[in-house]
Amino acid sequence: MAAMLLAGAAPALAKSRTVLILPFFAVDLGREEQWLGESVAQSLSLALVTLPTLVQIDRQRLRQLPQPEAWDEQAALLAARTLRADVTLYGEVRRVSGDLSIQPRLIEMRAERAERVALEAQPVAEGMLLDRLRVLPAAYARALKVSVTDAEAARLQRASAPTASPRAWEAYVRAQLAAARATQEGNEAAVELLARALETDAQFVVAQYSLGLVHQALGNRWKAAAQFRASTQQDPTFPEPFKSLGDLFLTAPRRLFDQAVEAYAKAIELRPFFAEAHVGLGDARAAKADVDGAVSAYVKALQHNPLNPRVHVSLGRIYYAEKGLYYESVTAYRKAIELDPGYVDARMGLAEVYEDKGLYQEAITEYRKVVEQDARHTGALYNLALVYEQVDAREAITLWERYIQLAGSQPTEKDWVDVARLHLKKLKGQLEKGN
Repeated sequence: MAAMLLAGAAPALAKSRTVLILPFFAVDLGREEQWLGESVAQSLSLALVTLPTLVQIDRQRLRQLPQPEAWDEQAALLAARTLRADVTLYGEVRRVSGDLSIQPRLIEMRAERAERVALEAQPVAEGMLLDRLRVLPAAYARALKVSVTDAEAARLQRASAPTASPRAWEAYVRAQLAAARATQEGNEAAVELLARALETDAQFVVAQYSLGLVHQALGNRWKAAAQFRASTQQDPTFPEPFKSLGDLFLTAPRRLFDQAVEAYAKAIELRPFFAEAHVGLGDARAAKADVDGAVSAYVKALQHNPLNPRVHVSLGRIYYAEKGLYYESVTAYRKAIELDPGYVDARMGLAEVYEDKGLYQEAITEYRKVVEQDARHTGALYNLALVYEQVDAREAITLWERYIQLAGSQPTEKDWVDVARLHLKKLKGQLEKGN
C-alpha cells in the first residue's frame, strides 16, 4: 500500500550532495573579531541554498555533537561522518601582515575515504570583507564541479552579501550567533541586533526575515507575520518568507489552510527545488484532507532532498492517521530518526503510534528519549504520564506532578494542566483506596 501511495515517485532530478557548512575557525583573533568566522559560514549558507544540487544540512544538528573549541579539520571530519555529509565546508580566518585572510577548505566524503581540498586563500583588505565573501560561493562551486549558469552565478553573488553595509552585516551575524543559543535571552539579544542592522540598512531583507524568525521563536506570531510580509514586499523574489508565512498559516488557531497552500505554492514558484516548502505544502494539503495531493507534495520534496527527515515524519503521520498503515508509519518515523536522531517530532510521532496500538513499553522508550533530549518538552511529559497510567500508577503520579510543575506557569498549557490535575487526583484516590 505504501508503495502505491508513493507510486510515480521519480528519482532525484539531478545528482545532489548534502553539504554541511561550519563556522570558520577564527585563528588568533581577538574576542571582538571572533564573529568573522561565523560571517563566512552565514554568507556561504545564504548563497549556496540557491543551487539545486547542494542540499544543506541544518546546522542546528551540530548541537548533537560534542562542541569543539574550534571547527578545525579533525572536528569537521567528525561532523561530516556523524551527520553523513557528502561535503563539509570549513576553513580559517586569520590576520596576515595586519590584513584579514580567509582560507576556505572542504572535505568531500567518497565512500570511506575523505578527500581534503584547500581552495585559494582570499586576502581581505580593510573594509573589503563583503567583496571577498561574494567570491567564495562560486569558488566552492568550481571546486565541487557544480555547473553554474550565468543567472545562478549572479544569484550567488547577491545572496552571499545581502547588504552593502559592513555594520549591518556584522549586526546580522552577531544576531545569528545570539539566536543560535536557543534561549529567551539569546533571542531577545538577536531582536536588538537585527533591529540595529535594519536601522543601518532598511533594505536588508534577509535581516527583516530573520527578525520574523526570532519573533516566531519568542512566540510573537503577529510580529513574525508582520516581518515576513514586509520581507515579501521588499523582495518579492525571496522565497523563504513565503514559506515561513505558510508555516504560520498552517499552525494558526483559525485553521488558515488555504492561505498556507497559497504561501507554500508561491515559495515553490520562486524556488522549485525548495524541499521544505514542498513538505509544508504537503502538510497543508493533508490538513485539508487532500491525501493524494499531500503525498504528491511529499514525493517532490524527496526528489529534491531524499535525506529530509521532516518528509518521513509527514509520511508517517499520513500513513497512520489517514490510511491506517501501522508498519509503513513506523518505518517512516524510524527513517526520520535514522536521518536525524535528535529530531524530536519523529520520536513523538513514533511514540504516539505505539501508544495507540497499546505497545506501552515501546511508547515509553520513545517518550523518554524525547525528555532526555529536552527536559522541558511538556508534550512528551504529558503523554509519558498518560502511558504510565497503564503500567505503573506510582510512576504516573510522579510524572503528572513533574508535568504540572513544569507547565503550570505556561498560559498555553492551562487547559492541559487542569486535565493533568484531574488525572493526578484520580490516581492518588485509587492508591489510597488500595491501601
